[in-house]
Amino acid sequence: MHDSFGGADCSPVWRTRRAQYHRWVTSCEPLCAKGLTHSDGWSVRHDGAVADEQETARLTAWVHGTVQGVGFRWWTRSKALELGLVGSATNLRDGRVEVVAEGPKDNCERLLAALRSDTSPGRVDHVAERWSAPRGGLQGFVER
Repeated sequence: MHDSFGGADCSPVWRTRRAQYHRWVTSCEPLCAKGLTHSDGWSVRHDGAVADEQETARLTAWVHGTVQGVGFRWWTRSKALELGLVGSATNLRDGRVEVVAEGPKDNCERLLAALRSDTSPGRVDHVAERWSAPRGGLQGFVER
C-alpha cells in the first residue's frame, strides 16, 4: 500500500461507496497509468471520474423551508460524502439548516445543486449561499 503523503508515486484514494461507510482504494494503478500522481492533486469522485483538487472552496449554505425533523441533515451528509467533501450540516434555532462544505469547487457546486433539487427530504423554499476560501481543519462530514 502506498502512503497518503506522497511517499510513493501516488497515494491511495479515499472513495465513498455509500453514506454509511468508506474504504481505501489500495490500487492506484489505473491512475498511475494515466500519468497522474499524488502531487498532481488528483482524486477519484464517487462516479469513478478523476477530479482535479487544485481549486478548492468553502461553501456555506443556509437552507430555508421545512428542513428540520425530516432527515435533511442525514441526506446532506450522504450527498457530501459521496462527493468527497468535508464539513457539517447544522440545525439552526430559526428552522434553517446551515451547511458548511469544503473540497473541490465543482463538487461543492454539485452539493449546492442537490440542496436546491426536488430530491431532498422535506421542502426547500430557498437556499442562500456564500463562497469563501477553504479554512481547513475539517474531518469527515458531521450532523449537528
